[in-house]
Amino acid sequence: MKKYLSFLILLVLVVTLAACGTDSSNDADTGEEESPATTEEATEEDGSGAEAESEAAEITVTHDLGETVVQKEPETVVVFDYGALETLDTLGVEVAGVAKGSSLPDYLSKYEGDEYTNVGSLKELDFETIYGLNPDLIIISGRQSEAYEELSEIAPTIFVGVDTTNYMESFTHNVELLGEIFNKEEEAEAELTKINDAIAALNEEVAELDGTGLIVLTTSGNISAYGNGSRFGILHDVFGIPAADENIEASTHGMSVSYEYIAETNPDYLFVIDRDQAIDEAGSENPLINNEIIDSTNAAQNDNIVFLNPSVWYLSGGGLISVSEMVKEIHEGIQ
Repeated sequence: MKKYLSFLILLVLVVTLAACGTDSSNDADTGEEESPATTEEATEEDGSGAEAESEAAEITVTHDLGETVVQKEPETVVVFDYGALETLDTLGVEVAGVAKGSSLPDYLSKYEGDEYTNVGSLKELDFETIYGLNPDLIIISGRQSEAYEELSEIAPTIFVGVDTTNYMESFTHNVELLGEIFNKEEEAEAELTKINDAIAALNEEVAELDGTGLIVLTTSGNISAYGNGSRFGILHDVFGIPAADENIEASTHGMSVSYEYIAETNPDYLFVIDRDQAIDEAGSENPLINNEIIDSTNAAQNDNIVFLNPSVWYLSGGGLISVSEMVKEIHEGIQ
């Protein structure tokens, strides 16, 4: 009987220990199941963080031709707008492709080098070469507008043409936009501050002038005049030179005029952009030089005919270099 009781007690102990072991095992299993759940939650949180970081690394650019999602700090960039090119150059941003098929401004001559791919001209784009570059961003302006849809199929494409009717706001927006895309905001703001300070100083000088100005473009013996809100309207709208003629029609190619028109308008300052010089077609001297009709104007008689740099005014414009040079040239021209 004692042996039987001892055996029974031993059996109960074994069963009890077995049951405890099972409970412990269940508790352990429960703990392991909770760990993966916690890990999954962490993964989801990491995923959300990565997604947020990805969204922060790209911006949506609204421009005249639509909306474009642009990855920040794009590596391979194709640029057709020379104003944007000079801004990127000033900000220290490298580009891959440039429209070398058209005349580059002299101060951007480094982009004629073999390290920069020729992607065509401003009007005739080399789509095959652009596609082969596999760009991350394409930057265009007015002359490439019709190719926007086709370029957008190759890579994100943005339009940065300057609105001449609202020059400084448009110019400033473009510079700040490029600064944001390439993480050069501080550099962009510093350059804009220098230009705005120079314009303010020029405005003070112009305010002391007693006279009017007229800006004309000459090409192949023809003359076009530009007024407020036009391609070269920055002379009046931003720099403050009073217009000799307030009724010049604002158009891309200016208003066709004659020598007699200039004499009748009789500006105190005549600013001249020689297109032939800009596109390397300089032949005889400019038709406004040694011209008896032009010599009768106040501008000629007071030695105030100012020949502007066509690379700055005609080939480019709307960039950090060109706008700065424009201010400088008008400052020197009115001295």
